[in-house]
Amino acid sequence: VQLQASGGGLVQPGGSLRLSCAASGFSLDYYAVGWFRQAPGKEREGVSGISRVDGSTYYADSVKGRFTISKDNAKRMVYLQMNSLKPEDTAVYHCAAARTLIAIATAAPNGLDAWGQGTQVTVSS
Repeated sequence: VQLQASGGGLVQPGGSLRLSCAASGFSLDYYAVGWFRQAPGKEREGVSGISRVDGSTYYADSVKGRFTISKDNAKRMVYLQMNSLKPEDTAVYHCAAARTLIAIATAAPNGLDAWGQGTQVTVSS
């Protein structure tokens, strides 16, 4: 099981980025997938996830209304559209896979089946 995130970068406050995650070695039909982030000196935060069963989604309160998660099972791709970015969104964003959406939301290492190295998102003027 491998996950490779891309699409991060430097963006001004109010700007947008689209993160992509390429999954290999497993089918998205059998895993919940999503994103967590970690900023220096802060704990992991589950940002968003999408269920394997019915496509239901999870968003952290801090990103609701600004971020949108989607996936393409056939291409084994997961996306995170991030709009209206704020400086507090600055972090390394990791793509993750787990058996349940709750595990994505909590982003606890013992609850995740796999996660990638991450991509840096920096929001600054």
